[in-house]
Parts: sequence; C-alpha cells; structure tokens
Amino acid sequence: MTEHLEGGVLAARARRRVTDWRDAVHQACAPLLEADTISETYPRRCVEMVEEHGPYIVLAPGLALAHARPEDGVHRLGVAVITLTEPVDFGHPDNDPVDVVFAFGSPDADQHVGLLSSLARHLVAGLADRLRLADDDHEAQQVLEEIRDGD
Repeated sequence: MTEHLEGGVLAARARRRVTDWRDAVHQACAPLLEADTISETYPRRCVEMVEEHGPYIVLAPGLALAHARPEDGVHRLGVAVITLTEPVDFGHPDNDPVDVVFAFGSPDADQHVGLLSSLARHLVAGLADRLRLADDDHEAQQVLEEIRDGD
C-alpha cells in the first residue's frame, strides 16, 4: 500500500560495522534521526523495548525490525535499514545472528499498520536478500525504494 508511504522517509545504508545489537539498532535509526523523522529518544526506546520484552524484533532468520511507539518520539513516517558486514546476536533462539536491521517509526496507528503491511509484502518477496546483495548505500537505497514504488 504505497499510499501509506507518501511523504515518508526511506533510507538505506549498506555494509556497516557494529559492535553489538544495541549499536545496530542505533545505526539503523540514525538516518531517521538525521531526517528529523524521529527524536533523539526514539533509538533509546527501541533498545529499551528489546531489553524489556526480549528479542521479539528479530522476525526471521537474520532480520530485525526495530521500533517503538509513536509517542516515543516519531515526527513522521520513516523506514531505514542497514546491512551488516558481520552479523550480531540479539539473543533470539532461532533467528540469530542478524545481518539486516530495519528501523521504522510511524506517527499514528493507521500509518503504522499500512507501513508494516507493505514492508511485510516486500520482505516475503525477497527484499532482505536483495538488500544483502547491495554493495553500497546507493544500491541499498534503490532496493529499499521498492517499498514506495509499488506492490
């Protein structure tokens, strides 16, 4: 549902080095912070959510989706992703290690559901694998733009 992504920020970074899962979450959120899509508190809340509830954000083998609640500092709709040169463990019993980390923020429930729905459709269609193949930020950005370009 690309109408849910109109005006939203999409940002991708390829082949990043991180120290651990917390650093991965912060780096995934960084492009959204730079675009003023989220506040400075949002990445911290994403980490706290995992600390409080466990690694539920690790949705599939090698794939995490960092997020917090709209009231935790979302200004407007945004999705960012980083791919990692070295995978990191989040503590998930089945889906670790993770090498693709998405971060998303949505200012309200309707956009939240629409964004997750669109992202899920693209992930099922191989989005994460195409991101893993991207050699640089530009290639990764082109792959991520598929979310906006249509179903």
